[in-house]
Amino acid sequence: MTRQELAELVNAWIYENTEANIAEIDANYVGKLEQGKIRWPQDEHRRAALRATLGVDTDSELGFRRPRREHRHEDNVDRQQFLRTIGVGAAAIGSARVIDMFAFTEPTPVPPVVGASEVAEVRAAAQAFGSWDARYGGGFVREAVMAQLRFAVQLLNARCSERTRADLLSAVGYLGHVTGFMAFDAYAHDDARRMFRFALGCAEDAGDWHLRAKILSSMARQAIWCGDPDSGLTFSEMALVRSDRLAATEQAMLHTARARALGKLQRFQETAMAVGNADEAFGHAEPANDPPWMAYYDAAQHAGDTGHALWELAVQGRFITDATTRLEMAVRGHGDTAARSRAISQTKLASLVMVTGDPVEAAGLGSGALEAATPIKSRRAADDLRVLSGYARAHQEVDEVTELRGRIASAVATV
Repeated sequence: MTRQELAELVNAWIYENTEANIAEIDANYVGKLEQGKIRWPQDEHRRAALRATLGVDTDSELGFRRPRREHRHEDNVDRQQFLRTIGVGAAAIGSARVIDMFAFTEPTPVPPVVGASEVAEVRAAAQAFGSWDARYGGGFVREAVMAQLRFAVQLLNARCSERTRADLLSAVGYLGHVTGFMAFDAYAHDDARRMFRFALGCAEDAGDWHLRAKILSSMARQAIWCGDPDSGLTFSEMALVRSDRLAATEQAMLHTARARALGKLQRFQETAMAVGNADEAFGHAEPANDPPWMAYYDAAQHAGDTGHALWELAVQGRFITDATTRLEMAVRGHGDTAARSRAISQTKLASLVMVTGDPVEAAGLGSGALEAATPIKSRRAADDLRVLSGYARAHQEVDEVTELRGRIASAVATV
């Protein structure tokens, strides 16, 4: 209901159910109730009408409190009731009433003027959430980063210098990219596409070629994952336009994305050439020259991404040794800060060995991949485990493989 609609229903209830001769309330009065400017409507008929209209039994459920100086005992009862409500909430958090208790009533004010400190805070938030995503997956904190992005977007309406506006656009775009990638990892694909497009707009408005390249790379990865490698190839090639403006690490990342798209398209010779281009670019990498969001792209990440590209060829009998070696390097090289990448590379390696090598060895690798992936809230990681189980079906007579398939089925049943 709008405020005016609520006011009219309250007035109607008083007219129909009482003989009270009191002034009618209006939308302005309802607004004061919502904002807490009126904490205790003095007229008992208005309180009764509000309770009836909004479907509650007590005034306290509407947030009404008598002045403390008059009713200390009742305040204490209300406090105890609040604590009991919280106790119920811990056991039954799905209750709409309990959840509503945690809605924002006093949101953080947006500053009218934005400077370097606000830009730094947005960047710090993007880095923090990006680190969490790489370690644990995006499933658990996606709503939190979305709320942070909503606030950051409001900063774009504040006053700032021309230089600060470009920096702010880049920072907000960076946060938008992190938000989009978390959505991608959680299979909220429409959300991810919207966030990526928004972030790309920020990067282009800011003239930030580095951020533009990163966002287009992620858009390519999502398209490839969703079965549209042709769009993935388009995005990666768009990002490689004016590659002279990009650092060597960024060029390597984009050539790798292009290789993965070509592999999915079964263009084997071009895939191998794209991997070679990625290797050549990475050989000239100077991490000190990279933007902060490229810190993840180290030797382990490069080995894993190129190994993924060659995996498409290896499962068909080509470049098996090269793909295996690269995936092994990725598994050994990834630390805990890249737990998701490590788990996905382990799973890909196990699948490759299951198809081309010893199923017992593959089952051992798959067991390690399962242990690595289980704590991570990533639907991509879970689906890779399902793919491994599918390849393992051909070796069901092997006890180790049968056991692995059962463990995978249990682990991914709720993901």
